[in-house]
Amino acid sequence: MSAGGRHGVVCAGCWTADRIKRIDAWPEQDTLARIERIDRHGGGSAHNVGHDLKRLQPELPVEAIGLLGNDSDGDFLFTGARKAGMDVTQLHRSDTVQTSFTDVMSVAGSGRRTFFHHAGANDALTPDHIDLAATRGRMLHLGLVGLHAVLDAPWQQEANGWAAVLSRAQRLGLHTNLELVSIEPARLRRLALPCLAHLDTLIVNDHEIGALSERRTVQDGVTDVVACERAARDVLSMGAMRLVVVHWPRGALAITREGALHRCDSEAVPPERILGAVGAGDAFAAGVLLTLHDGGGIDAAMQLGHRAAADSLLCADAVSGVRATGMSPF
Repeated sequence: MSAGGRHGVVCAGCWTADRIKRIDAWPEQDTLARIERIDRHGGGSAHNVGHDLKRLQPELPVEAIGLLGNDSDGDFLFTGARKAGMDVTQLHRSDTVQTSFTDVMSVAGSGRRTFFHHAGANDALTPDHIDLAATRGRMLHLGLVGLHAVLDAPWQQEANGWAAVLSRAQRLGLHTNLELVSIEPARLRRLALPCLAHLDTLIVNDHEIGALSERRTVQDGVTDVVACERAARDVLSMGAMRLVVVHWPRGALAITREGALHRCDSEAVPPERILGAVGAGDAFAAGVLLTLHDGGGIDAAMQLGHRAAADSLLCADAVSGVRATGMSPF
């Protein structure tokens, strides 16, 4: 995975301030739920995976790329990334846009969450903000597709800005990974499929792999593992990925370019200990990417991903539960 002496991970794309509101239950429309606690934390794929990587392996170089407003949320995210030890050279600031924010409703007990999102500065982020030639990282983790107006639109000769960034990254020798979000399936396919030709890995959940493949992978809230495997093989055939990984609450599977199947169960977490699932998917991705970056195998990558995801469930925010590799949870 060597790329001309490059080392570390570039986390680019979505940075947002999460206002996490823990509620007692999800209400029916026109009824009331009780907010038990409110916290402000960082969120977004680039923020979460960047922080998770630094928590898993503090010595790993992580470069942060995104666009923030010159406001209190922007200060909060910028200061947090710098304190975590990330390179914030390309964490840009703007006077003309507001920092993105998300109201996250997290249900006590289950950890299930619902997002109300204001794109703000993320809508103004362009491929020109992401100068990969000036980075030193070996891997690029990029996202979130569907939540950035300019990146979601056509860019020069590419179908969208995401494909343009990924294409540049591969020309520079970076390992590329794209993060998705569970938006309307037809829109997700339209935006994500042109990117598959420029990816080395794709790490997605059971809903997202179903959307890309047009297979029904979740029925009545239950993951159909066989359908996920078929969907992963479908998606692998659509792009250049060497590896497709699909995760769900109870497990994960991975399909290699050669067709080999790997399976790994998740770590059990008692429901009464779950405080939030807002960062579990990002924590899983961070564990997988870190293992691959360090030359580890696929099974070890999914195991670390599950451990990081389980840790993240123990905290209400997206990143503070993740602990360094080898560190005891007690």
